[in-house]
Amino acid sequence: MQLTSPESLIFWTTIIFLVFFLLLSKFAWKPILGAVKGREESINNALASAESARREMQNLTADNERILQEARMERDSLLKEARDMRDKMIADSKKEAQVQGERMIAQAKTAIEAEKNAAMAELKTQVSTLSLTIAEKLLKDELSNKEAQTKLVEKMLGDVKLN
Repeated sequence: MQLTSPESLIFWTTIIFLVFFLLLSKFAWKPILGAVKGREESINNALASAESARREMQNLTADNERILQEARMERDSLLKEARDMRDKMIADSKKEAQVQGERMIAQAKTAIEAEKNAAMAELKTQVSTLSLTIAEKLLKDELSNKEAQTKLVEKMLGDVKLN
């Protein structure tokens, strides 16, 4: 068997391959497979972590949506309460203004009636004073004459007897 013949080359190539394969399987194959397995596990862990993060993001998004919905409902509720309170305050103010207006009108009517009564009393006083003054002047004129005086006394006595 010659070293350069094709049969020997096949033989030596096979021997070298087997030795190389044994060396690779003993020294390199286990670390390479361990590294590949470790890489596969880290990729699987990363995928699981990514899936967990995705689920957590979905939960956070759902929580945020729920919180936003609750905030909107609370805002709407507060706005409705504020509108109701505003309307109530406006109605109360209108009612109070109307009551005060009616009270002021009643006070004005009372004041006008009092002024009217005072004016009427003053007018009566002036009329009675004026009437007395006129009657006094008439009586002075009438009583200055003796004959008219006697006639007036007789007339008054006649009026007293009739009553």
